Amino acid sequence: MVKPSLLLGAVLAAAVSASAFAADDVTPAIRVMPPDSTTEGTVTTASGQKIAYQATAGTIMVGATEAADALLNANGQPDPGSPAALVKDPKDAPPTVAMFYVAYMKKDADPQTRPIAFFYNGGPGSSTVWLHMGSFGPKRVSTPEDQHLPAAPYKLLDNPETLLDTTDVVFIDMPGTGFGRFYGKDPEKAFWGIDEDAHAFARFIARFISKNNRWNSPKYLFGESYGTTRSAVLSNILENEKSIDLNGVILLSQIFNFTSDIDGARTNPGIDLPFETGLPTYAATAWYHHKLPNQPAQLEPFLKEVETFAMGDYARALAQGTDLSASDKQAIAEKLHNYTGLPVDYLIRADLRVSGGGFTKNLQLDNGLTTGRLDTRFSGPVLNPLSEESEYDPQSSAISSAYVSTFNDYVRRDLKYGDGATYLPMANIGIGSPQWDFKHNDNPINANVSADLAQAMKTNPRLKVMVNGGYYDLATPFYAAFYEDKHLPISSDLAKNIEYDWYESGHMVYVRDESLKQLHERVAAFIRKTEAGNK
Repeated sequence: MVKPSLLLGAVLAAAVSASAFAADDVTPAIRVMPPDSTTEGTVTTASGQKIAYQATAGTIMVGATEAADALLNANGQPDPGSPAALVKDPKDAPPTVAMFYVAYMKKDADPQTRPIAFFYNGGPGSSTVWLHMGSFGPKRVSTPEDQHLPAAPYKLLDNPETLLDTTDVVFIDMPGTGFGRFYGKDPEKAFWGIDEDAHAFARFIARFISKNNRWNSPKYLFGESYGTTRSAVLSNILENEKSIDLNGVILLSQIFNFTSDIDGARTNPGIDLPFETGLPTYAATAWYHHKLPNQPAQLEPFLKEVETFAMGDYARALAQGTDLSASDKQAIAEKLHNYTGLPVDYLIRADLRVSGGGFTKNLQLDNGLTTGRLDTRFSGPVLNPLSEESEYDPQSSAISSAYVSTFNDYVRRDLKYGDGATYLPMANIGIGSPQWDFKHNDNPINANVSADLAQAMKTNPRLKVMVNGGYYDLATPFYAAFYEDKHLPISSDLAKNIEYDWYESGHMVYVRDESLKQLHERVAAFIRKTEAGNK
């Protein structure tokens, strides 16, 4: 997940190319996008399997409402004669968006039985360049363990961990990013919001499976970060509005309940859960950087101890608020020091409640270093020693150029798409553009989409869910995801449909080679055991 204040780039509204009708001074609202590009390639998997595949890069047009979407033909253009087809000013046309995607499909596979998985990143405001270049496509970026990469040229490698050994994969960029473009009146308002965005993805998927004859294929969603928020809402829309049953929902670096966000936890007094569910990640990070007073030999048994303390003595102490005695506060601070490495006096001054930014600023401050947020294994120089919280994320700074640069080269050189066009890795949400609408189902309170996934699981009790997270992820802490899913409003029987997998990596689990291998093995196994009707 990316803070809105850190978003870069700009959302460009492409001009509509059209000609005037002299008779009535009306202009067709025709969207001119580059034609899809189809190329072929081969990749050899880690098991030695050689896979021939077809790659398609292109866009699919969707409307902002069901009624507007229904007026688009198979090519995403307004039906001739419809109100959307002829308008006096294209800017007054109903809002639509061309969503960019790249689909990789195994050649000569039976679409009736071949699974298909839809991938997307989060933000909100991010394209899917990160999953595309880092996880399960046939190519991936070479990244270091926890260091800032040298500048270009970067290495783009064949990816032996591609999921093409198990499923076709489709990487989708959210509205307003990638090579996608907005059209019509107030399109940002029509597509930038929890509900608006999820409906756009639902329409994209329905149009994609129609265009590619994949209605009878086993289907999966794979969302990362805010993409997991999207998946919760999207799965419910597909199941209960589109009549599209899913075989599985795969979540990576989950966040459903935004009141559990560790970044802004100190600005929401009275809500202590983020500090409790974030503590295991603090402990894992301090363990990794050898900042603990007594360094345990193994990480996972240590984390179990921390989890017990977090939901036990620590939670009870925080619940007392101002009634907590000075001696008890001192005892809890000393325990926190043993689990986080932070100084006792700092923990006392923080009232036992340390935000994510406070932790990443102070853990290695004595060494002049700021700790990463998306991946706390990473470190970088402190920008301002006097600031209360960290000012940047060393992990994002370390790898972003490699991902964006290699994709821009790869998409033009290998996929033959995008010459002369600008690829937008991020939408400009929060900096001079309409804000993302976090209101969900007309609820103005902090967003929580847990009920959406719960409803999808209830109405399709065969739906399986896989939860993946990194121990070193402080953007969406792994234990917060575990807590959220253990509190979904579902029966204990349905809870058995959820599995959990954790990795010694960060938010982008796949950045670490060994974690990518584990992620591939586990996701592939999940798909194989659920693709035949979720038995």
